[in-house]
Amino acid sequence: MIALEMARDGSLVNLETQAQANKKTAALRSWISLDQDGQGTVLDLDKYAIMRRVNIHARDLRLLDPLLSYPSTIFGREKVIVLNLEHIKAIITAEEVLLRDPFDDNVLPIVEELQRRLPPTSANFNGPGEEEDSGLQKDVETGEDDDFPFEFRALEVALEAICSSLDACTRELESDAYPALDELTSKISSRNLDRVRKLKSAMTRLTNRVQKVRDELEQLLDDDDDMADLYLSRKLVGTSPVSDSGAPNWSFASPTITIGSKVSRTSRASATTVQEENDVEELEMLLEAYFMQIEGTLNKLTTLREYIDDTEDYINIQLDNHRNQLIQLELLLSSGTVCVSIYSLVAAIFGMNIPYTWNENHEHVFKWVVITTGLVGASIFLFIVSYARHKGLVGS
Repeated sequence: MIALEMARDGSLVNLETQAQANKKTAALRSWISLDQDGQGTVLDLDKYAIMRRVNIHARDLRLLDPLLSYPSTIFGREKVIVLNLEHIKAIITAEEVLLRDPFDDNVLPIVEELQRRLPPTSANFNGPGEEEDSGLQKDVETGEDDDFPFEFRALEVALEAICSSLDACTRELESDAYPALDELTSKISSRNLDRVRKLKSAMTRLTNRVQKVRDELEQLLDDDDDMADLYLSRKLVGTSPVSDSGAPNWSFASPTITIGSKVSRTSRASATTVQEENDVEELEMLLEAYFMQIEGTLNKLTTLREYIDDTEDYINIQLDNHRNQLIQLELLLSSGTVCVSIYSLVAAIFGMNIPYTWNENHEHVFKWVVITTGLVGASIFLFIVSYARHKGLVGS
């Protein structure tokens, strides 16, 4: 009995330990850390480790939870940029990019693009066999790219990826929708109607996705303070975090980066004045470029919606026309029925089994009764049709 209780206690402890281990494993999420050289490191971290690593609040990290439905968001905090654009869920600092679910099929191309574009172009120096003119031109381009902060290079890759993805979905929808709509106008059937219904539902969902990204970019462009919060390198240089001993005291994951390297990633004219801190022209030009691209995608969807609405109006007009033709046919049939009813009334009167003497020895009267009744019925039918045409109830 005691052994049985000990066995039960042991099994309970094992179950609790296994449950805790499963819970801890489930809480871990896959992230990839990309540094300024484009080197990636896959990390399995829970939300608390991420919060400690980048110094972010739980409410901000909750926006990146794929199990929760949040709209597209781009906002800056003291040391990070939180990015939630469709399948792109990232945290950008002045020194690294943390991208969630790096093994997802939609995220893998973004990881490759970040690894290609994050390293500064100054690392790609000319070989000994290249010409001097090309080297001079590359030096000029390198100087322009080096002025672009690291966080903006990462932000540009994310915006380019999401805008290209939405534009590709729009083009695919257009290639399916326009032939289906043309086929529906030529032949109205249940199959074509159901196909267009599904395409319209897909267009509505895609329009909502594009609209959310556009609204977020528009909101950023309308607020200079929000854009200024995205200048992480500028804030990092402006704080000048040097300790009493003279050694740099950074709160980021890579403490080996010097002040000079951070200054080189910001503006060449690095004067720490209030006017320069409020200068967001560089970011504004970047956001405006992708705002125009997403605006063009939204215009394509708007044009497609208008084409669908025009097709629906055309189909409704066709159905109304068929309905009117049926009403005209019904009017003609009703008029003919009235005329035949008059003819049947005369025949019913003469067919009564009532003795009367005026029909004896008058066989020729039957012929005139039939002819006269037919002419009267036809005259009534023509009169009804002529009256209906005169009033515009039937077509000519």
